[in-house]
Amino acid sequence: SAAQRVGPEFPNVQFIVDSGSGGAGKNVGSLDYDNAHVGYLMGVLAARLTKTGKVGSVHGLEGLPNVVAQVGGFRQGVKATRPDVEVRVLYIKDMEDPAMAKEAALALISGGADFVFGKLNAGQNGIIQAAAEKKVFATGRSFGHVEAAPQTVAAAIIERWDEMHAAAAKDVREGKFFGELKNFGYDAPSGPGADLMYSKDRAFNPAVPAAAAADVEAAKKRLASKQLVLKVSKEDARGGI
Repeated sequence: SAAQRVGPEFPNVQFIVDSGSGGAGKNVGSLDYDNAHVGYLMGVLAARLTKTGKVGSVHGLEGLPNVVAQVGGFRQGVKATRPDVEVRVLYIKDMEDPAMAKEAALALISGGADFVFGKLNAGQNGIIQAAAEKKVFATGRSFGHVEAAPQTVAAAIIERWDEMHAAAAKDVREGKFFGELKNFGYDAPSGPGADLMYSKDRAFNPAVPAAAAADVEAAKKRLASKQLVLKVSKEDARGGI
């Protein structure tokens, strides 16, 4: 809303909102990585790693477009890989509360989940702590999460904001102002705005079987070639099973 107010006063400046969901006029736009793509790949990974046939996800900001995309993509990825796997989603009120996130993750694990996905801020640490204590897999959002629990984190979502900003700056420099969302998926000409990584030279935890990693890479190629086009709905991102 702040960019929308200021944008019309400076028509020759491109205003960019990170992790936004749209734009206004010709010069107020948003950038984000394709949350549905990343969520789908994590879903494929979860479906291949689960031994109990149950996986879970902890998120905040229910209903926010990029949260809907990532949670819905996750559920779709699981079901496309193994339709028999149960997916349970819990939404919490605070992205920054590790204790609340840990309790939600423990609830999922007590229900049988042996892989816990999530997209929180400081709260992500709570998911990882719960998974580490119960010796199940979780996901991270930084290499720091991997370093904190190297046996627990199957992969982390590494966001490439520098590359997304550079691609947007190139467009603006060429006179291509934009008043919309630029979504950087695996099919983007400049490359994806985020990828699954375990370290700078490794995509997955060494405990991830080669066959599971190959399935994720195959799905990634289908997304890049647009052979696989995701359409995620609010129903896909619903709380519960």
